[in-house]
Amino acid sequence: MRLENKVALITGAGSGIGKESALLFAREGAKIVVADIDEKAGQAAIAEIQSGGGQASFVRVDVSNASEVENMVLHAEKAFGKIDILFNNAGIAHPGDGSPVTTEESVWDKVIDINLKGVYLGCKYGIPALLRAGGGSIINTASFVALMGSATSEIAYAASKGGVLSMTREIAVEYARQNIRANALCPGPVHTPLLEELLSDPARRQRRLVHIPPGRFAEASDIANAALFLASDESAYVNGTAFSVDGGISAAYVTAE
Repeated sequence: MRLENKVALITGAGSGIGKESALLFAREGAKIVVADIDEKAGQAAIAEIQSGGGQASFVRVDVSNASEVENMVLHAEKAFGKIDILFNNAGIAHPGDGSPVTTEESVWDKVIDINLKGVYLGCKYGIPALLRAGGGSIINTASFVALMGSATSEIAYAASKGGVLSMTREIAVEYARQNIRANALCPGPVHTPLLEELLSDPARRQRRLVHIPPGRFAEASDIANAALFLASDESAYVNGTAFSVDGGISAAYVTAE
């Protein structure tokens, strides 16, 4: 019960890392606000949390829309009285996202709006709620591509996640003396439906796997466990970090044969 008496607001909690984190946080005692644009997926996550004896509430949100994000935070406070953990996790990868030369402006705008602006809006409206609660933990999902480059370019995605990392550092410093911590979670490639879709070509998949020291993609549970640490009081002195959970990708030159 590492999150007993805490309230966690998680965006993108209908699937992938967000859902796995919502289920884990609930098992650890937190009340969960499941925020997602997909109402069906969000309600399914709620049902799964409640079937395990947890407490949860769903709110539909487009994280790139300021009024909807503001409503999301108000919903969380109305449902459970406060927010202790703000997990800005929602994000997309776009199949049209490639090199700077080939990526359409509309693709750039959509990826930046959701992945970067969405985190900014979550913090804009979430931080006042954390302050009302006396402080708390902010976890912003960045990526290992915020730390290193790739020749298999997703330029908008990389830029958005680099922005999340820089923004998180600023927030961590600004609010540290108001009992708010902020950390950027930097996963490697995670085995989710989104990744399956992007890497349906075996050759494309293998080109990435060869650079991963353990020889496998992360599971959503690997990332959720890291998020749990950052959400809990065990990480009380962890602030402003790029918290890498990438299997050693960013440490590797070549992998073992």
